[in-house]
Amino acid sequence: MNLALDDRRLRPMTSDDLPEVMALERQAHSHPWSEGIMRDCLKPGYNGKILQRQGALLGFGIWTLLLDECHILNLCIDPGEQRQGHGRYLLHWMLHDARAQGAALSLLEVRLSNHAAIALYQGMGYSEIGQRPGYYPARKGREDGLVMALDLRSRMGSGLARISHQTL
Repeated sequence: MNLALDDRRLRPMTSDDLPEVMALERQAHSHPWSEGIMRDCLKPGYNGKILQRQGALLGFGIWTLLLDECHILNLCIDPGEQRQGHGRYLLHWMLHDARAQGAALSLLEVRLSNHAAIALYQGMGYSEIGQRPGYYPARKGREDGLVMALDLRSRMGSGLARISHQTL
């Protein structure tokens, strides 16, 4: 199913998307996922969305559900398209889908140095619940990860519902 806002389209990720997804992953991240990890995320138990505009890849998101918890695994927006609301739009629909599948809580990890992503998650209602020392590989060793959570039971009727009516 395609969902549209202005000229953006959201659809499920497929194996046909892997070459373009991997190119974006490598462009956007200093330590990108391997193609094997990305391919594993196409298996049952994972959810992936592709965000496009006029056929061009803007970004993608991958998450999984464990019981009633949505774990955001990867949210990637083309660096040239960042800070234009695409990450918020994609995350909104990822959480909407997770909630529809029975998720009550969303969890994620983010690099402490990724201030733009942290601001996005805080703007969506996520709160810091902990840190994972040395969680991410870095150019010089390891970098700590910030663990964030969002209660989807209280947010779906308030903050997330409002987002769907805003220009993202």
